[in-house]
Amino acid sequence: MKNKTKTTKRKYQLWVNVVSVAIPIVVALLFKVRLPDVEPLSFLPPIYASINGLTALLLVSALIAIKNNKRRLHEGLMKTAIACSLLFLVMYVAYHMTSDPSSYEGPVATLYFSILISHILLSIIVIPLVLISYVRAFLGEYESHKKIVKFAYPIWLYVAVTGVIVYIMISPYYV
Repeated sequence: MKNKTKTTKRKYQLWVNVVSVAIPIVVALLFKVRLPDVEPLSFLPPIYASINGLTALLLVSALIAIKNNKRRLHEGLMKTAIACSLLFLVMYVAYHMTSDPSSYEGPVATLYFSILISHILLSIIVIPLVLISYVRAFLGEYESHKKIVKFAYPIWLYVAVTGVIVYIMISPYYV
């Protein structure tokens, strides 16, 4: 039985590694793609910013649920947060494939770019953390799940909240 568990863990770890590397690479490559004959999807930014806000609310709700020993509710909220993050990513890439980049020239440009850069870097870092914590919970390894969640949760929450902040700061500059 131990060998089967070890094999299962290795299989999941392989997928975590592949997805954690593939997502940032694919997103970076797709940022280079422009679909000139497609109408700009300019309606998407407020939607995906709202999804980021919803993700933040789901994360806080999931924390409250688990603190109150509502494991099934916590699980459902976390799965929904993951789905929202994936939906955000698809919309974000679709928008950037159909629209020219906006430039930020506001009086607090340094603050904007500091938030944006930290948001982008941490959004890359959080991918494997979320996937590893999800796999550990899925496998019933709750103690090791808790250990990684101590890092994954605040980073994911920061990424979700700063996604909204970045949108609010850049929205006047959308073309």
